[in-house]
Amino acid sequence: MSGFSHIDERGRARMVDVSAKPETRRRAAASGTVRMRPETRALIDRQEIAKGDVFAVARVAGILAAKQTAGLIPMCHPLLLTDVRVDLETTEEGVRIEASVATTGRTGAEMEALTAVSVAALTVYDMCKAVDTTMTLTEIRLLHKEGGKSDRRIVNGQAPEQP
Repeated sequence: MSGFSHIDERGRARMVDVSAKPETRRRAAASGTVRMRPETRALIDRQEIAKGDVFAVARVAGILAAKQTAGLIPMCHPLLLTDVRVDLETTEEGVRIEASVATTGRTGAEMEALTAVSVAALTVYDMCKAVDTTMTLTEIRLLHKEGGKSDRRIVNGQAPEQP
């Protein structure tokens, strides 16, 4: 089990000790899409969803989720986030969400960015489910991360080049 950093020599789950790692500036970005009917997207654009401003509520939900990631994902380290941004836009297929997170610390912020996107997408779903039961949450993925050992490693569907 040596290939898994969250499993000890006896096969038990553990939190990784990052105390020997240097503190560096770390950033991560993630994205996702809520696919929906064109009529639902139009209601969002006109701010006619009965529960309120979908983008404002989803943005706040995503920011709060990023700050709570360590309480949601069992092996995540609590991070002091220095910046969280959640952007939403309507597209032809629905709503695209992108989140970016920054911190200075010993471990990366990719789980926080992914959590922000996921909860923002769930919030869009919750606010629109009364008018569209066909929505799907899709393509939630890490776009990139910076800092630490894998500085500026581009993810976005492609493996990093090996030296």
